[in-house]
Amino acid sequence: MNKQQTNRKGNAQFAAFSSSFKIIAIAIILSACNNKVSFDASGTFEAEETIISSEATGTIKQFDVEEGQTLAAGQAIGYIDSLQLYLKRKQLLAQMKATTSRKPNVPAQLAALQSQLATAQKEKIRITNLVNGDAAPRKQLDDVNAQIDVIKKQIEAQKSSLDISTESIGKDVLPLQVQIEQLNDQLDKCKIINPINGTVLAKYAETNEMTVTGKPLYKIADLSNIILRVYVTGNQLPQIKLNQNVKVLTDDGKGGYKEATGKIMWINDKSEFTPKTIQTKNERANLVYAIKVYVKNDGTYKIGMYGEILFN
Repeated sequence: MNKQQTNRKGNAQFAAFSSSFKIIAIAIILSACNNKVSFDASGTFEAEETIISSEATGTIKQFDVEEGQTLAAGQAIGYIDSLQLYLKRKQLLAQMKATTSRKPNVPAQLAALQSQLATAQKEKIRITNLVNGDAAPRKQLDDVNAQIDVIKKQIEAQKSSLDISTESIGKDVLPLQVQIEQLNDQLDKCKIINPINGTVLAKYAETNEMTVTGKPLYKIADLSNIILRVYVTGNQLPQIKLNQNVKVLTDDGKGGYKEATGKIMWINDKSEFTPKTIQTKNERANLVYAIKVYVKNDGTYKIGMYGEILFN
């Protein structure tokens, strides 16, 4: 075989190889195009985050919170030093007890006059019988009636005086009771009680640190239902409505998409400029509308993760 024949054979083999390579490349491109999923809007996942702040001032004696920990509503997770509040409450209770002890014993202090009245009434019955039998002058009956009237007035005056004294002491006790209720409320606020179900996202304080009222302690969010905030253009608004179900797409890590169902729970009534990190279906639009899509979270979705939606 001469050199010219060898060159012809090599060119033929190269042409066949090039043709096969082009066919494979076209097949790969077509396959990729077939797997590509278009979407109507995209955005990032977020959650309704709540920052829990201190309701008391003092040293944090216990704080059992770690980032990533799941907490239940009403769960006790620590407390703030409350010794001074406890001692103040103890002092007020003793003061209230001492003040209350000054209240007069009305029945005991009226007992003597009540006894005199009972004796005078018995004497009236005896003298009345004597007067009716003409065995005693009428004047004795008048005298005993006058004595009974005097005793009754003395009882009324004494009772009125004792009631005024009792009411005055009661008014002195009332401010103490209010102060004790205030201290009870402050003591309750020294307990760190988690208010909602959720996962701790950030921790801002540690045990033995000093805290003050209003200082953030930790941030928590309920991640069982997560929010996908996406942006749509004005011409897409007629396609959506509140409580509408949409298809939520996220990368599955294998070159495909994980699908889930979400529900539109909020549509912004005001437009805004397109966020730099968001791509919309119509990239030429300058103004977009934010919507919130609530998605049931099985643990896959994380805050800040990207997602897309398709209108059903």
